[in-house]
Amino acid sequence: MSSDLSSSDQAKFVAAKRACEFVKDGMKLGLGTGSTASWMVRCLAERVDKEGLRVKGVPTSIQTSNLAEELGIEIITLGAAGQLDLTIDGTDEFDQDLNLIKGGGGALLREKIVASASDKMIVIADDDKNVERLGRFPLPVEVLGFGLKSSQSLIQTLLESQDVGSNIIKTRMVGEVPFVTDEGNYILDLYLDQIGDADMLNLALNQVPGVVENGLFVGHCDMVIVGSSDGTVKEKIKGPISKL
Repeated sequence: MSSDLSSSDQAKFVAAKRACEFVKDGMKLGLGTGSTASWMVRCLAERVDKEGLRVKGVPTSIQTSNLAEELGIEIITLGAAGQLDLTIDGTDEFDQDLNLIKGGGGALLREKIVASASDKMIVIADDDKNVERLGRFPLPVEVLGFGLKSSQSLIQTLLESQDVGSNIIKTRMVGEVPFVTDEGNYILDLYLDQIGDADMLNLALNQVPGVVENGLFVGHCDMVIVGSSDGTVKEKIKGPISKL
């Protein structure tokens, strides 16, 4: 499978394949969203097909749900699953403490709910996602359509008291219309350059009226598996993950 891939896809593929090695028979899994996570779904489906691996997946987006079902992975709701054993997802950025920025694909709300319901979270990425300090990638904030401009104004004021490098806010668009999430909300992308205190900003943003959730994942990730175009992988671990 990997011989015909681009350098970028090769890195994503090897990281996804390694992450799927942590999946055990009978697990209930959170299935992430995005181009890297789609490789994970494919690698997982291959194990299901060839090894008879029995797993149940809770997808974080309609896109992931459709792909998983198409490839033969059993899909259940989070309500039916209860606590999950493991979530595997991609990321837009991660720092040395394994804090993340997610939501480039617009699924941050479901992704954070699923990650919070999981015993462990493995993130798969390539080298470009590793940053010294979060904020290079625009921080997505999911907001209600009602009061959108008011919420944006309140966020703008909030950023003046935060340790960030910039405070530009843009409504995410698809052509000439706002992007709409699977939950029917809008996304404001915050161009911050750098974030000094991710934990503080995460808490502060979620106090703003109209904000549903933001793309800072602080304390959720247990391991990042970094894939390279040469086929090698590196594992960055925050805590014990051997029980997987």
